[in-house]
Amino acid sequence: MGKLTERSGYSPLDHYHSILKEVLEEGLQSDQLLIRSYGKSFNGFAAKLTENEQQRIANMEGIVSVIPSFPLKLQTTRSWDFMGFGEHVNRVPTVESDTIIGLIDTGVWPESESFSDKGFGPPPKKWRGVCNGGANFTCNNKIIGARYYLDPEFPNGNSTRDTIGHGTHTASIAAGNQVNHVSLFNGLAEGNARGAVPLSRIAVYKACWPNDGCPTHSIMAAFDDAISDGVDIISVSLGFKSALNYTQDVIAIGAFHAMQHGILTSTSAGNTGPLPFSIVGVAPWMISVAASTTDRQFVDKVVLGDNTALMGSAIINGFDLKGKMFPLIAGYQAVNLSFCNIEDGRQCVYGCLLAHKIEGKIVLCENDTFFSSVEFVEKKAGVIIVQEYPVIDHALNFPLPVSLVNLSQGKRIISYINTTKNPKATITKSETLRDANAPTINSFSSRGPNPITLDILKPDIAAPGVEIFAAWSPVGPLSQFQSDTRSGKYNIVTGTSMACPHVSGAAAYVKTFHPHWSPSAIKSALMTTASPMNVTRNPDREFAYGVGHLNLVKAIDPGLVYEAFEDDYVKMLCSIGYTSEKIKLITGNTSTSSCPPNFKGTAKDLNYPSMAIVKYDIVKKEATFSRTVTNVGLANSTYKAVVTSPSELIVSVEPNVLFFKSLNEKQSFVVKVSAKASLHQEVLSASLVWSDGVHNVRSPIVVYYEK
Repeated sequence: MGKLTERSGYSPLDHYHSILKEVLEEGLQSDQLLIRSYGKSFNGFAAKLTENEQQRIANMEGIVSVIPSFPLKLQTTRSWDFMGFGEHVNRVPTVESDTIIGLIDTGVWPESESFSDKGFGPPPKKWRGVCNGGANFTCNNKIIGARYYLDPEFPNGNSTRDTIGHGTHTASIAAGNQVNHVSLFNGLAEGNARGAVPLSRIAVYKACWPNDGCPTHSIMAAFDDAISDGVDIISVSLGFKSALNYTQDVIAIGAFHAMQHGILTSTSAGNTGPLPFSIVGVAPWMISVAASTTDRQFVDKVVLGDNTALMGSAIINGFDLKGKMFPLIAGYQAVNLSFCNIEDGRQCVYGCLLAHKIEGKIVLCENDTFFSSVEFVEKKAGVIIVQEYPVIDHALNFPLPVSLVNLSQGKRIISYINTTKNPKATITKSETLRDANAPTINSFSSRGPNPITLDILKPDIAAPGVEIFAAWSPVGPLSQFQSDTRSGKYNIVTGTSMACPHVSGAAAYVKTFHPHWSPSAIKSALMTTASPMNVTRNPDREFAYGVGHLNLVKAIDPGLVYEAFEDDYVKMLCSIGYTSEKIKLITGNTSTSSCPPNFKGTAKDLNYPSMAIVKYDIVKKEATFSRTVTNVGLANSTYKAVVTSPSELIVSVEPNVLFFKSLNEKQSFVVKVSAKASLHQEVLSASLVWSDGVHNVRSPIVVYYEK
């Protein structure tokens, strides 16, 4: 994306048509192929082109980049209280009411109570956007902006209205009003639903459509509009299957342009964990969020006819059988031997069970791939699934009574079936228990290291993303099953998509106290005040949770902040081998994209709140990090360095005391890390804390092997 030209009389749209006319075959009109133009915050367009036409445009003078368009994936309330962020925390109501969060997602359900404008005044004067909600969509003084990006692949998408539920859920997590006494399935997870900044406004940019379609050209259009409209924070709960080079990552490019305009972008880390290097959204100018648990756990029970009660887990069961006993049968007892074998029956393989033998019964399925077990065991009263290994660590929602039991419990049920003349069972409705191990990072949350820039730690931070209760579209499916006809105004959903808006809302909250802070200052405040997480419960350490767990209460008063600006990021890109031409693809700005002559910096030099080192670096020589902090705490203050490190590492800080005489004063220091001997552990974690007795500004230092 290029930067908008300031030339008098320049028309972006006319320019785009002239470019297309130069490369199109005879007989084709440019308006037939132009899909979308961007002319507000950056300069570009989307069009249907052949490979030859793409290459010809790429070779034209003045063209910054040509990026293929393809669909991104959606990265799919106890959480605030769990983090100590209660209903009565300190707020700045007038500033919060002037704060706008832009959400790029599946739209929103405007009639939800979470988005009522009762008590809201008119939109902030700084708002420059519009309500272009399309069919059957009306904005209000809470939802002050709406846009949708019609795509040829989704011709029926003529409204910003959310028919999936994902966008409504993420918007209400970030900025939903407080709605009291709401629950799922008449009592499950009952409580008060609210967002981080319930007084703030939201602007909705619908770029995602049914079947997980989020075309990249629509994502770019949404960024273009959000920046131009005047939002304060951008929340993007979606991502690629894997991390992309920054020049091909439209979220990274859009976020860079947002950063240029003073806007922080929050994005999800991805849902392809726990494999290493699986994280997406790794650009250092945006904040990448991993998904953690809260202390609320959903459980149900299987009660056998002999009154044996077995605790099930990982299921959100909203069905109340009221203790009624149903005939209990194992899948292998109903197998159709004409087409399948006993093992197929045991696993409840699709098409292998005789319908008349399971109708009205609870069926036991010994199958970890339980989605097929539940979906295809038809006409049953319920399903008990035996999970041999703990492959699921978050609750799932099914369209019938289901309980998930472990292997020993499954053997107990099979023994009961085999030794009882008329075995029976019932499944109780789910209830909640306190999980004393929280917070932990769930297995699905994508892990580092950063596959694009090894010296930049990712993810940045962890926030609640497991079993999150928030608003929903009443026409959206409550589960992943096509046979599920239930509907609801609220839903419990899991994913880094849910973690992302927690941080988006947190960033907006910090901004209400510090309206003039830069995006990097807000990001630093969130990161350096995060709560350290338990290494024993999170063996992937910082590659699972980044700096630690979000702590909003402390984030508004971090003491010191690490700031980085456009030229700092350009130098970082230069240090990892990007040429000026490639950097221009990201910045869109020729004047600021040049690498300094004979530049020899490294990515470690970026003024980042965390530090990462590939191990072979410090086995050969000492690793050095140069950092600068800005005083935003007390005018006259003295900060002392406190280092915690394993015995294998030597970590020094020079100077180890920082003296500040005024606010906004900057002080620099150097961190040096070396190894005492050959290192054998894959990951070693250390930390640096700058403390003045009031503030503790913490930065993790991670040493790891690249594998």
